[in-house]
Amino acid sequence: MRIEKRALKALSSLPKRTRAKVWKAIDSLAETPRPQGVKKLADEHQLYRIRVGSFRVVYQVQDQDLLVLVVKIGHRKDIYR
Repeated sequence: MRIEKRALKALSSLPKRTRAKVWKAIDSLAETPRPQGVKKLADEHQLYRIRVGSFRVVYQVQDQDLLVLVVKIGHRKDIYR
């Protein structure tokens, strides 16, 4: 599991309660990288999205390296910009 700097910065700016929920969701990706309800982003190469309330976690699964890379975290209205 790796988290890019911009995702960590976004995570640290979230309210404490929301941050805990997002951390829990990210942590669960280590066990199940493609959980039920995950959506593959159509225009992006190997990017997936999970929902955590009004927030989204965008990540990449690198099967050959057994790695989940969290790319972006943000509110649903801003995440795809």
